[in-house]
Amino acid sequence: MTRHLRKPASDPQPLRFSAQEQAVVYEARQILLRHLNQNPVLSSWQAVLDYCALTIRGEVERFHVLYLDRKNRLISDECLAIGTIDHVPVYPREVLRRSLALNASALIIVHNHPAGDPEPSAADLAMTKEIQKACAALGVTLHDHIITGAGRETSLRARGEI
Repeated sequence: MTRHLRKPASDPQPLRFSAQEQAVVYEARQILLRHLNQNPVLSSWQAVLDYCALTIRGEVERFHVLYLDRKNRLISDECLAIGTIDHVPVYPREVLRRSLALNASALIIVHNHPAGDPEPSAADLAMTKEIQKACAALGVTLHDHIITGAGRETSLRARGEI
């Protein structure tokens, strides 16, 4: 009897969840949100990454902003745009307009790459620079831009892009 070994795909495929798995992910998100409501300070970098990995994923690109107060307590996590499988429209004006409305003093921008590779594109870097300029003009701190992928995240601050 011959055994056929399955070759791993060269390009990682996006994760597909069954209905049961989606329910588990939803419950995990609810637990994490309750935890954040009880402990609203984003006290560790790992807590931020875990939160982003759980909440900002899907089969289309989603752009979120975590609005923070002076003590880095989460004021609001808002999905400002939902795009397609490889693009999401982002308007720095809308990011900062909402920041001012919430009296946020800092923010973290986050989006996902449904294909799984969290490496930033040229468009991601350009958009980050635009938001960074707008934040500086209004006295709002841009802590980071995190891109989530399949099982890992990329921080533009850690890469030296911010």
